[in-house]
Amino acid sequence: MREKEIAGELLSYIKKAASPYHAVLEGITMLEEAGFIELDFRKTFCLKPGGKYYTKPFGTTLFAFTIGNQVTNTQQFRLASAHTDHPCLHVKPTAELTSKGYLRVNTEIYGGPILNTWLDRPLSIAGRVALKSENPFAPATKVIRVDKPFLTIPNLAIHMNKEVNKGVELMRQTDMLPLMGVLNDTLNEKSYFIEFLAKELQVEASDILDFDLYVYCAEDGLLLGMNEEFIQSPRLDNLTSCHALLRGMIDGNREDGINIIGLFDNEEIGSETKQGADSALFSMFLEKIYQALGYDRAALNDSILSSFLISMDVAHALHPSKTDKYDPVNYALMNDGVVFKISGNQRYTFDTEAIASMVMLCDKYNIPYKKFVNHSDVIGGGTMGPIISSWLPMKTVDIGIPMLAMHSARELMGIKDQKALVDLATAFFTE
Repeated sequence: MREKEIAGELLSYIKKAASPYHAVLEGITMLEEAGFIELDFRKTFCLKPGGKYYTKPFGTTLFAFTIGNQVTNTQQFRLASAHTDHPCLHVKPTAELTSKGYLRVNTEIYGGPILNTWLDRPLSIAGRVALKSENPFAPATKVIRVDKPFLTIPNLAIHMNKEVNKGVELMRQTDMLPLMGVLNDTLNEKSYFIEFLAKELQVEASDILDFDLYVYCAEDGLLLGMNEEFIQSPRLDNLTSCHALLRGMIDGNREDGINIIGLFDNEEIGSETKQGADSALFSMFLEKIYQALGYDRAALNDSILSSFLISMDVAHALHPSKTDKYDPVNYALMNDGVVFKISGNQRYTFDTEAIASMVMLCDKYNIPYKKFVNHSDVIGGGTMGPIISSWLPMKTVDIGIPMLAMHSARELMGIKDQKALVDLATAFFTE
């Protein structure tokens, strides 16, 4: 695929993937169109050589894998991970919060967004809702994405906030509450949000028991720059990686061994959840595969130790106005290609042999790349790489696309870099 074709597919995926639930559902759509078969994570797998499968252990976590035609108890796994969540606002259980006739939505901050970038934008909600059912231990659920923007967080006018351009701290509980509407005779100030939600779902408000809803930036992504060399969009962190791994899994064709991708939730808040990377979930998944193939735990351990993991998450591109925040030589620009993220303190996980393998793969397939290290006085973010490799000891490397405005409501990347990332994922699952 050409750069603009890949960019178009990425932007289409991001538009639909407004929440982690939707990132998984859209991933499933891509996989099923490519012939992947669904497996129930809670049942014994039935696998065949040459098979293509996916499973959804939880609503926001997705695993997909292929079984080579030549499978033995000593084969290698090729694993790659990304995360489905992004920094944003999360709706609180009692969402109604009125102020002088204005209707607002009560929220908390999820992860570490750049708060002021969420002001004065069209916003909406997406996530999952739990409903009454006949079985108390099996509530009905519906995934919802309200496509129309119906929320915004207005800035205070500069006339009343004269120091705003010097930097003003935003209070999370008071300043980050989206405005939904104004009170009128047809609205109940104690239930207007839940009634709106019920209408969108076409259910009774009394049937809604709970919800897991996220406020998302409802602006579409687009190409920009003098020669359309950039992509600006919400949720580039980390849907760029989810898209690349899904495309690489679909297009890769390794004949021997097992290819696997794991798209996890909750990376932005530490991964310490059942659906996050810092759990036994991935290990359980590999064991279920080996049990289905008739191999024991000892064989699984041997394969793990000889396998390879890519932790795929975004990297920091050099900012033209803040070059002093970066290492003087180990930096990356947008459109430089894939970034290998290196940290001697293992905030990004790597080992020299794994880096060397990636370099040779890039050289063979003419994929541009750069090695990145943080400025020694600037601590960068963490990734899932060190977490997963502590559960699954194998050769591991952290990679991603370089980007600006990370954790902003709209982020910026180079159009060439998504193609490089897709090409590397495909090569990884082919070679």
